Amino acid sequence: MGTRPVELRALLDSVAKQREPAARIVVVGNGAPLPELPAGVVGIELERNLGVSGGRNVALRELRAAGDVDVLVDLDDDGLLIEADVISRVADLYEADARLGVISFRIADETGFTARRHVPRLRVDDPMRGGEVTTFLGGGHALSMPMLDEIGGWPDQFFFTHEETDLAWRALDAGWTIRYEPELVLQHPRTSPARHAEFYRMTARNRVWLARRHLPAPLVPVYLGNWILLTVARTRSASGLRAWFGGFYEGIRTACGTRRPIRWRTVGRMTALGRPPVI
Repeated sequence: MGTRPVELRALLDSVAKQREPAARIVVVGNGAPLPELPAGVVGIELERNLGVSGGRNVALRELRAAGDVDVLVDLDDDGLLIEADVISRVADLYEADARLGVISFRIADETGFTARRHVPRLRVDDPMRGGEVTTFLGGGHALSMPMLDEIGGWPDQFFFTHEETDLAWRALDAGWTIRYEPELVLQHPRTSPARHAEFYRMTARNRVWLARRHLPAPLVPVYLGNWILLTVARTRSASGLRAWFGGFYEGIRTACGTRRPIRWRTVGRMTALGRPPVI
């Protein structure tokens, strides 16, 4: 969004230092002008902010059109690859497993600390425990292009929050695997998602859309009821709660896109992995 030119340049420098070079690098200016970019980096300036989902889809279309990209890596513009073997290790993981759909990196601050919300499991006792999971982290991850060709890209209308879960549930339902690989680190400043003005409203709206789009009908009220209880218990801000419930009712009233509920077999798989789609 044009507010982190120094951090963006540091990120691009860390990508350039990777032992396995990226086939193509795309930077999207989401409703903002881009700074001068290194040679070989494709810059796309959008007239308006399309959100996280919309901006990523623009980059996805650019890379797909090139025809020579088989794995897409998304990185936040204030992140940093601190090791030079991240991309080569990603390539090795995909080469070893044809049904590997998503690799979730570990997000850690400059001290090496990984926040609870950055571990894609319900049990977060050890952020260094990797393995198969049911969702992934937006700040740093890799996606199989064949998977995206099969299940589609990001949900444009989500704009911000829960877009990764929407894509993850579609991937799992199509039989793809999601792996959390804590040795693959994206260094990222410690922040709170609530710093964004629209966080509470969009979090609630998109959670309702997620349930309406993908959950079997009996699970929709269970999932949303659980999140109402959790939100009331956790949220200490009265204005935040008002915004959250406003977003919740917006999610009920407004169109959420095509409904394609996941199969009960997928529900069972997610439950076996430790995160049934009711929380």
